[in-house]
Amino acid sequence: MPEAPAVLVVEDEFFVVASIEETLREAGFDPSIVSSGEEAVALLTTQAYRALITDINLSGTMKGWEVAKIARQSDPVFPVVYMTGSNEREWAVEGVPNSLLLTKPFAPAQVVTAIARLLNKDTPTR
Repeated sequence: MPEAPAVLVVEDEFFVVASIEETLREAGFDPSIVSSGEEAVALLTTQAYRALITDINLSGTMKGWEVAKIARQSDPVFPVVYMTGSNEREWAVEGVPNSLLLTKPFAPAQVVTAIARLLNKDTPTR
């Protein structure tokens, strides 16, 4: 049986984390959950992930925009899904190319669809 694809989730809202984590596991992914950009960057440099799901506004000093840019330094097509309740207008300027954005509130299954779309190399909307 193939190993579950590891996905890094960066989110500091407990209820969002709980629903996303459960949905990702049910869909066959292996999520690692952190709440700050600094924690995410530390994991990105020491572990291999297939995709990044990040909120924009995080605890700590880094925003999700920065985390995604760092993830893309080693892999220019690394799949990135942003989540936000208030920063969707900044995505065109701040977001990395070929990423997807989910506006809160969203159904947890939308995260799985977004990751699958990027991993299967469909052409994203941005």
